[in-house]
Amino acid sequence: MVDPVAEVEAAMVVIRRRQTRRILAQAAGVPEDSAQQVVDAIEAAGATPISVSGIAEALGVDQPRASKLVAAAVGAGLVRREADQLDGRRINLVLTEAGHERLAAVHRFRRQRFATAMHDWSDADRQAFATLLTRFVKGLDHR
Repeated sequence: MVDPVAEVEAAMVVIRRRQTRRILAQAAGVPEDSAQQVVDAIEAAGATPISVSGIAEALGVDQPRASKLVAAAVGAGLVRREADQLDGRRINLVLTEAGHERLAAVHRFRRQRFATAMHDWSDADRQAFATLLTRFVKGLDHR
């Protein structure tokens, strides 16, 4: 009998390898690059303002690395720096129109890849997988 935890570990290793090779991320004209990590982190923050420090925390990198990633996103025209309205010393990161367009294109591509992978699954299986995967990811935060 195979240990389900070992199966999950093996599957996660395969996903990580594919992400490293950018297989799940590359779309025609929309390459997954370091700037995309910043765009994804800003989106995940939602309405909460996010700074370079917030990007560092969200991506699990140190401040200098986050600064370089943000600089790449700004340089690509996907993100702009904006003074915080409540604290002018704080600089928030905001998606530009190009950043929103990039995000929409990447979402379309990723969802198409996932839909293709699950094309022969029943609606119930897709829903169960979404529920369990979401629960699993939330469980990873409980160290």
